Formats: sequence, C-alpha cells, structure tokens
Amino acid sequence: MKQESFWRTGGRLALRACAALAPLLLTAQSNPKIVVLGMGPPQLEELRAAAPRGNFVGVKGAEEAQREVADADALIGGVTREMLRSARRLKWIQAGGAGVETILFPELVSSDITLTNCKIIQGPEISDHAMALLLALTRRLNELIPLRETKEWPQREYQTTHRPIELNGRTALIVGLGGIGMQIAQRAWAFGMRVLAVDPADMPMTRFVDELAPVDRLRDFLPQADVVFMAAPHTPETERMLGPTEFNLMKQGAYFIAVSRGKTYDGNALVKALDEKRLAGAGLDVVDPEPLPKDNPLWRFSNVVITPHIAGQSDKFYVRQMSVFKENARRFTEGLPLINVVDKRKGY
Repeated sequence: MKQESFWRTGGRLALRACAALAPLLLTAQSNPKIVVLGMGPPQLEELRAAAPRGNFVGVKGAEEAQREVADADALIGGVTREMLRSARRLKWIQAGGAGVETILFPELVSSDITLTNCKIIQGPEISDHAMALLLALTRRLNELIPLRETKEWPQREYQTTHRPIELNGRTALIVGLGGIGMQIAQRAWAFGMRVLAVDPADMPMTRFVDELAPVDRLRDFLPQADVVFMAAPHTPETERMLGPTEFNLMKQGAYFIAVSRGKTYDGNALVKALDEKRLAGAGLDVVDPEPLPKDNPLWRFSNVVITPHIAGQSDKFYVRQMSVFKENARRFTEGLPLINVVDKRKGY
C-alpha cells in the first residue's frame, strides 16, 4: 500500500473515527494563542493558512516556550512540567509523535487539558522497518552485508547450511493491533503469513488477521508464533509485558521484533533466550535504556540487528505530521472536535 494511498483512505477514515469520539473543547474564538515549539517560518505560515483565526507564536526552546505558554490557549510540541506549571489557561496540547508516556506528568493527567498525538501516521514507516528487521534476519542479510568488506562469495554455504528462511506459511504474532500493529499485519499477510494478534480493544476483524484475542491470551499464542512483533505502546500495563515467562514460551527458533518502546519487554530475558539459542534472532529498533550502553550484552550477538530508534522516520512522515497539526489547529480555533485525542489515564 502506498503511503499516499494510506493517508487518503485508511488514515483519513481513522482520523474521522477519532474525531467522532472526541468532545468539543471550546466554542469558536477569534484569536486563541497557540504556542508552536521548534518550527520554522514556512511551517508557521502553513498553520496560519490552515487556521486563520489562531494567533500562532513560534518559539525555539523550552525556556522561551515556558514564558510564552503562560497565557497561551494551546501548545503544539513537547511539554515540560515547568511549562505546565506556568500555563494558566492551557486547553490543548498537540504531541509530535504517537508515544506520550514521557509527558504524562500527574499534573497533566489530572488536568482538563486535552492531549492529542500523531498516532497512525507513523504506521507506514514503522511497519516497513519492522519487516526490514525481520527480512534482514530471515534472509541472513545481517551476515551477508558485512562480507562486502572482504569480498567473499559464500554461495555454497547459503545453499546448504545457511539457507534463508521463507516467510510464506509461517505464523506472526502482533502484540498491539493499533495504527502500527495493523499495518504490520497487512505486510505480514502480504508475505503469506498467518497472523495472530492480541490487543485490549474489542475491534472488528479484518482479513489481514486470522485471529484476534484479548491480551490475556498472549501466552496461548506465543508457542505458535514464528515471529513475535512488539507494537504495543508503553503504559503501566505493558511495561515488561514480555518477560522471562513469555520468552520461555516462544517457539524454538522464533524471531523477536520490537518497534514500539523498549520498556515493553525485558531485555535481560531476551538476552537469556538468545544465549540459550531458543530464539533464531531479534530485530530491535527500541531498547531500554536508550542509547543502548556499549557494554550491553545485546551488542555481542551476531543474530541481533539493532537500529537507533529511527523506524518512525521517512521522507513522508513530516507531511502527514503537519497535516495533523493543521487539522487540529483548524478544529481548535473553530470549536470543533479534535482528532487523535489521547486517553491520558490509559496512556494512548
């Protein structure tokens, strides 16, 4: 599925669904002050064109933002505790990414401030990256690419003892079937995989998922999976949800791919599973802590591919992100329901 097609169809439908559930925040007003953190003049002009009723104030850093947010109605960009304490009439905060766990301060959670994020829009690039990590392992690209330096040509070995793994007919388990997980499901299905998923939400079935179950079925599904994709957000409920017991339940020779947050799985348990050769490999875009310390044992495994939390980046991401900013700015200034409203107590 092309990214543009995603935005015209599934992405827009998802945004409309989110908007239908969101409350009206305020009646339309002529000149609400909206502080915008870290954007240049061209982006500010885009926002002004999309929401001409808004008074957009660009700021470059946290100190300037803290000063300007004191009498602001809204903030687009990252927020700190100090900003929240300074804000006297803030009604809306727009986060720049999907994950919001780092800004869910008690002061924000207990306040009447509405928080929105950029969920769904990173689905294309993150799901592409998840499959790239998997393919790097199953096609043994992690072993072959370094041989460029020595100009080796190990064709015979890869026809006998080092054969790549075919995905067609294998089983994928997706932990968290949200905007990212659903697009991983689409791609896994396109590779001919059987797709299982667990998610706390009761959602309609899709042709891309063979079986969807509540999270309490996770341990039933783990022994069936050839690949486990971690795509759940980081919340108190998901922290270390894949621990020693879960890694022990994974099928011998399975792969583990993590593209959401590093705190959703137990790194020590993963190391143990790799040490004992129960897993065929792991692809990690997210770890805990980040950056991963140089003495962390995960670095020493040749069957672990690590990328520095860059799965959400692509040449199309900022276009979609700006579309969310502009749409929500327009809605805010016109007193309309916002899209991508976060349940602050659930964390997503």
